[in-house]
Amino acid sequence: MSTLVEDLRTARRRFSVEFSPAHDEETAARQWRSVQRLRELGPLFASVTYGAGGGDREGTVELASRIAREGGVRPLAHLTAVGQSTQQLRGVLRELAAGGVRDVLALRGDPDGDPDAPWEPHPQGLQHADQLVRLAREEGAESVGVAAFPLGHPESPDLDTDLRHLLGKLAAGAGFAIAQLTYDVEDFLRLRDRLAAVGCEAPLVPGLLPVTSPKVLEVTRRLTHGHEPSWLNRRLQPLLDDRGAFREEGVRLAAEDGRRLLAEGVQVLHLYSLNASSNVVRLVEELGLAAPAAQRPAAG
Repeated sequence: MSTLVEDLRTARRRFSVEFSPAHDEETAARQWRSVQRLRELGPLFASVTYGAGGGDREGTVELASRIAREGGVRPLAHLTAVGQSTQQLRGVLRELAAGGVRDVLALRGDPDGDPDAPWEPHPQGLQHADQLVRLAREEGAESVGVAAFPLGHPESPDLDTDLRHLLGKLAAGAGFAIAQLTYDVEDFLRLRDRLAAVGCEAPLVPGLLPVTSPKVLEVTRRLTHGHEPSWLNRRLQPLLDDRGAFREEGVRLAAEDGRRLLAEGVQVLHLYSLNASSNVVRLVEELGLAAPAAQRPAAG
């Protein structure tokens, strides 16, 4: 079987999808129906998020392992260094491996409860994401991904410094990067150009999140630290009181970004599901991202 990095290098017009561990039985059941629906479209992988301070550790291991066992999709488990010792992180990596999860997204992570609080490592933990990459490789992870920041990490003084940090994570053993959410396709393309200018050929995957409600808009504002183009508000602000129209416009915006990225030669789009399948299915169908029939898992 090919590795995730190999699949990312050879993919043509494909998608990946992200889920978060569910916190109640009803959400978990709905989420699993989404996993089953999306597997029919042949995603390259399904990533599973990891709560700040390891808050969703058990849920991450459980969901990623179930996807590996029953989902018919390659799972990519997030792992953060926040609030955990090196020994605890080794334990999580071993649990994931025992569950059949071969691939990890290594993230330093944000402080528990306040993403803007000063970063403080665990006394027996790790300081930087490149250390977590090395740890994951030591524990046998087949492919390790990292985060990339089109606008630069909030703690980086400038984009050149941020690029050096990204290159350091790749040099530590990461094979690909998933770009943090940005509203503007140009931000992603400029990051891709910066990597190409220094000869880096590691796969770089952009993320797309349909802004389908005012609540989702607020979440994305926090994720992008308030960086949003003026045209976004011009298109969404008039629709705040019309839930259906707001959702339609949000999906339309994501599809426009997806078409632009594909036109610029991007081959894989990472779609944030919010634990539901409908918006992802629509984008996959509109953008032509489903796997060829021969590469899709058998029904069951």
